[in-house]
Amino acid sequence: MTKAPFAAHHADLAALGAENRRRALAPRTGIDFASNDYLALAGSYLLNEALAAGLRQGLPAGSGGSRLLRGNHDEHEALEAHAARHYGSEAALFFSTGFAANAALFATLPQRGDLIVHDELIHASAHDGMKLGRADRVAAAHNDPQAFDDAIAAWRARGGAGTPWIAVESLYSMDGDRAPLADLAIVADRHDAVLIVDEAHATGVYGPSGQGLAHVLGARDNLITLHTCGKALGCEGALLCGPAIVRDFIVNRGRPFIFSTAPSPLMAWLVRHALEIVAGEPERAARLHDLVRHAEHRLAALGLPASGSQILPVVIGDNARTMRIAGALQDAGFDIRGIRPPTVPQGTARLRIAITLNVGESDIDHMADTLAASMAAA
Repeated sequence: MTKAPFAAHHADLAALGAENRRRALAPRTGIDFASNDYLALAGSYLLNEALAAGLRQGLPAGSGGSRLLRGNHDEHEALEAHAARHYGSEAALFFSTGFAANAALFATLPQRGDLIVHDELIHASAHDGMKLGRADRVAAAHNDPQAFDDAIAAWRARGGAGTPWIAVESLYSMDGDRAPLADLAIVADRHDAVLIVDEAHATGVYGPSGQGLAHVLGARDNLITLHTCGKALGCEGALLCGPAIVRDFIVNRGRPFIFSTAPSPLMAWLVRHALEIVAGEPERAARLHDLVRHAEHRLAALGLPASGSQILPVVIGDNARTMRIAGALQDAGFDIRGIRPPTVPQGTARLRIAITLNVGESDIDHMADTLAASMAAA
């Protein structure tokens, strides 16, 4: 053998290191300003009790197979029926992760001859799903409804005769800003398009009973929403909600669904209880919004703009300086991570500060003071 195995991989990692972009797994230590556990449910007594109750009932930890073999369980069906009622959709389908749900959705539903117009900042899982699919795709400028409209109009002018699909996130995970959903729905209606809204970071935090931001659009036959269960709901998995044809088609044609072992029935039970907790305790989201306003006030004193959500990006720009500041904050006892390209665009390396119910106002005050000192020293 003339060439060492994995030589290309070693070279790639070395190049990432030279650009201060090499990643490594790190333990979770310090005060939580990094997680997506927005409502502090992941380690809560309520979910632990629900888990114990499920175990007492003899619910299995594993499903034993795909949903189309012996893996389908009453708890999957019960969760999906509950989720459809909760989110006001005709049907729902449970996946093991949000990534798996997006991969199945984009790989399966848009057909050859269709066009997917996606926000330029949409999640990596949507990109991977689109690569597996057969439809053409084009990026539109971030949160610009006119750019979506223009892309579809130009495609039609070139002879595009299929279905347009508009793909966005309701709340963007690295900027914390919201999509103009009402305007995008108008664009979708104008062009007979389907609107896909990833509610990952809005589920549980916004809307009545934590239904998300897309609830304002009401019941529509051209709307699909994705609600992840591993963030504000404190569990695992994702719920794809929309017309019954979406569920039926993915069950029949969605390879990532058909050929995957079904999620744990015990987790399905737990997610259903998490939905009930969020709906029954709206004060959790109210407390979170109070903390967000407090954090925005403290960061405004540092000249940092508010995002209007629980995700507060502090854009530094330079990769190395970003990681120095993140390291200083971690050394001071705050779990705040540096985010670098390609997760975010080149030149926009940042600290991603997440506000959750795992912290209080005094934690936010101390963090803001430490952030100011760390930025001045870096």
